[in-house]
Amino acid sequence: MSRKLARSGVVVSAMTFVSRVLGLARDVVIANLMGAGAAADVFFFANKIPNFLRRLFAEGAFAQAFVPVLTEYKQGHPLDVQRLLIARVSGTLGTIVTIVTLLGVILSPVVAALFGMGWFLDWYHDGPQGHKYVLASDLLRITFPYLWFVTFAALAGAILNTLGKFAVAAFTPVFLNVAIIAAAIWLAPYFEQPEYALAWGVFFGGLLQFLFQLPFIRRAGMLTRPQWGWRDPGVTKIRKLMIPALFGVSVSQINLLLDTFIASFLMSGSISWLYYSDRLLEFPLGLFGIAIATVILPALSSRHVDKSSDEFSRTLDWGLRTVILLGLPAMTGLLVLAEPMLMVLFMRGEFTPEDARLASYSLYAYGSGLLSFMLVKVLATGFYSRQDTKRPVRYGIIAMVSNMVLNLVFAIPFGYVGLAIATSISAAINAGLLGYNLWRDGVLKRYPGTLTYIAKVVVGCAAIVAAVWYLSPSRDWWLTAEIWPRIGQLSMLIGAGAGAYGLTLLLLRIRVKVPKTVIKK
Repeated sequence: MSRKLARSGVVVSAMTFVSRVLGLARDVVIANLMGAGAAADVFFFANKIPNFLRRLFAEGAFAQAFVPVLTEYKQGHPLDVQRLLIARVSGTLGTIVTIVTLLGVILSPVVAALFGMGWFLDWYHDGPQGHKYVLASDLLRITFPYLWFVTFAALAGAILNTLGKFAVAAFTPVFLNVAIIAAAIWLAPYFEQPEYALAWGVFFGGLLQFLFQLPFIRRAGMLTRPQWGWRDPGVTKIRKLMIPALFGVSVSQINLLLDTFIASFLMSGSISWLYYSDRLLEFPLGLFGIAIATVILPALSSRHVDKSSDEFSRTLDWGLRTVILLGLPAMTGLLVLAEPMLMVLFMRGEFTPEDARLASYSLYAYGSGLLSFMLVKVLATGFYSRQDTKRPVRYGIIAMVSNMVLNLVFAIPFGYVGLAIATSISAAINAGLLGYNLWRDGVLKRYPGTLTYIAKVVVGCAAIVAAVWYLSPSRDWWLTAEIWPRIGQLSMLIGAGAGAYGLTLLLLRIRVKVPKTVIKK
């Protein structure tokens, strides 16, 4: 592993950290403005639908199919051929996404009925929650165009990532957070219902993300005029890789969408509690899991093209070790500090202590699956970088069906918390299937010291639990303390946990050096 790959990981994590911090700031503003009531439920619903499609058309399945093919073109074709591929990909993808976006705007009542069936049935029978369906239809008309903007932003980001320029794409989500925060602060006072202002924040956030990427693509010499190219060999190859990858890479998002569908039948606030807990989960997932997967995908694709099997395996091993080193303590921290973090971040304005308590239950459930979510992101690259998308989709379907069954099993006794439990278990199933089959292929290898390495990380996590448990005040203190003492106490606990973890690893002499044999760009 070259130092360049490690530096790329640091850059992506740093940019993602800025974006995630602003994302938390955005959620703090939203929680203060709307809390976890009916309006918040509907806004999160209207925001989740285009974001789900974004993962399919843009950052998820498309990137996993496009990056390996563009890497292949980059190493074996002249610049003009690469530019032609980009032109035809952007023209073909753009046409499809334009049609989907227009249909989404025009048919927003149908989309709202499909994914918010509980609200639709209540509206149809003149029930008390019927207004949620009407509001969801209105908000979807505003938020759906976000899909169009962010698809092209993701295309530009994938191109820049292939060229080894990771910072721009990692920083781009900052603009969405800034736009929503600005809408909440300055636009919401002009609306009787602030959720409309937030929806316009989503719209303009997508526009800013799209515009921000253009100068960097032009500077890289890859800004081309889109062309329709459905039958272009490169487009055909991407299309064949992308279609099965729609499921393989987006299983967790589909599961979350299923959670939203079922939650529309549950008590008011369920979608909001799931949203706030998921947002805390997304912070370490994006900071570590997605960042590492983003960095190693072009590297693995290059090693596959070069037929360097040993370097391929070592690159994947480095990604997994890094995820374990960073993901396991992050998961431990989420579990031991779930409710205090929710209290510090969101407990003000319309967000009550009861909301914090109820959201913490789903955070416990989601948090227990954090390492699995991260492993899925990294393990999937072991298939997609080799242009193998058929098997991950099979495993993804198995995980998704498992989630459906588990939703029914756990939702009845545990409500919205059962939905989070089912999602975490299905992620573990998905990660297990991906890892087992990579091992069977001889791609995932157990290098000397792996079990010892994992055991040392687990001991370090035990030190986190001990430090936080010893220093934590009572729940009553968190409820009665002012905001700044709460912030100080939480910061101290996080610092103590991180210090205990780092000191333990230092004493155990865990080796975290990057191998020298992989990635020579």
